[in-house]
Amino acid sequence: MTLPADITERLARLALPSQAVIDGAHVDALSGETFDNISPRDGKLLNQVAACQKEDVALAVFAARTAFEDGRWRDQGPRAKKAVLFRLAELMERDADELALLESLDVGKPISDARNVDVPLAINTCRWYAEALDKIYGEVGASPVDRLSYAVHEPLGVIGAIVPWNFPLHMAMWKVAPALAMGNSVVLKPAEESPLTALKLGALALEAGLPTGVLNVVPGYGAVTGEALALSMEVDMIAFTGSGPIGRKLMEYSARSNLKRISLELGGKSPQIVFADCPDLEAAAQAAAWGVFYNQGEVCTAASRLLVEASIKEAFVERVAEVARSMKVGDPLDPSTQFGAMVSERQMNTALGYIAIAGTQGARRVLGGGQVLKETGGFYVEPTIFDRLQPSHALAREEVFGPVLGVMSFTTEDEAIALANDTVYGLAAGLWTADVNRALRGARRLKAGLVWVNGWDACDITMPFGGFKQSGFGRDRSLHALHKYADLKSVSVTLR
Repeated sequence: MTLPADITERLARLALPSQAVIDGAHVDALSGETFDNISPRDGKLLNQVAACQKEDVALAVFAARTAFEDGRWRDQGPRAKKAVLFRLAELMERDADELALLESLDVGKPISDARNVDVPLAINTCRWYAEALDKIYGEVGASPVDRLSYAVHEPLGVIGAIVPWNFPLHMAMWKVAPALAMGNSVVLKPAEESPLTALKLGALALEAGLPTGVLNVVPGYGAVTGEALALSMEVDMIAFTGSGPIGRKLMEYSARSNLKRISLELGGKSPQIVFADCPDLEAAAQAAAWGVFYNQGEVCTAASRLLVEASIKEAFVERVAEVARSMKVGDPLDPSTQFGAMVSERQMNTALGYIAIAGTQGARRVLGGGQVLKETGGFYVEPTIFDRLQPSHALAREEVFGPVLGVMSFTTEDEAIALANDTVYGLAAGLWTADVNRALRGARRLKAGLVWVNGWDACDITMPFGGFKQSGFGRDRSLHALHKYADLKSVSVTLR
């Protein structure tokens, strides 16, 4: 795979982080164990990363607890906290090209997306919470004349943040930034498929002046490192983005340990509904295609179910297929690539498995359906579309987390809403219509934490992000995320 000269030059200079960040030091696992970090672009070894065990997690949690209890970060004033978080954002901006390259190598996403979307959004998240941290106010109660009652927000303590591999840096900042802004200490556990930017973030936080022990990064396997973090009696909360089965385990671990709080974002099977009166069918077709194929379909809000009114379905689905055909599949490090590699061989095989099942269950393949670029050694699946999907089909019910779109048709508004809601998930949903009454009715009736009308993924850091039903509970983004990392204390003073 031939790359532009500037990318080749940056690769030659790139340092791949491999050590945990615990109590301000870059350290190997106590056991000396490592795990292989494989790049999905070519299936080759990138580096070997410290595989933190229970003992390493205990050290990280102890460092975080010590830092919290002595107040080295918690007790700093808003202006001081702001300065550190703003400095962290500046350092991320300084090293944006390096962060983007690490992200693209690690997870297979197009370098143009990493540089122009993921990294800037992570930086913006850090800056937004730095600016927001002194905008959280307490309350004064309606007290009798001989008493003053008020309520204040206090940091929880030690936060365990377990983040996914699809947007590693961005999702880490969704949790780390508000947790730090509220004065907590954090132990960050990145997915084993994507440790690099989390480790770089740990180094940048120290450079920014964050006190030692306040942010610790422990790479390792979920069944070892993540479990140890979730079972720790000294962790006050686990903030998790990932799969439903792991979310259930985390709730079990909470019950088995100290009843720590759990915040879960567990993905979805998001529907995008297109009515015949859609005000812009071209925009809807672009949104339908990119809504599921962006980031190779490895998006928790991927619009993996497309519901189209029967009278326009054939022409509309063909236009969606045309958009998908135009996407350039290629080396993630090529700036012209729009559609990169899947994060791992296992995830690629999962997507291919669902494609095979869809064919046996009677769905009609419109586009794609196979592995591509096999000669690279990487993990590439082409954009795939199936029509004539039935509600009982696996492709209509189970989260693929890959580039596979299923299409269904409807004839009435009630049928469309019923199909959209016929899922155990409830993360996101969208609808396209020129009828404002239908739009408002649909927004109310759709059972999802995020509803978009005449657009997809049309929101930003100012709005809360989270789901209904088995998509989890708790919210990332917005001021609501700050409340998640705090306790509300009531104080009453009797006047004498």
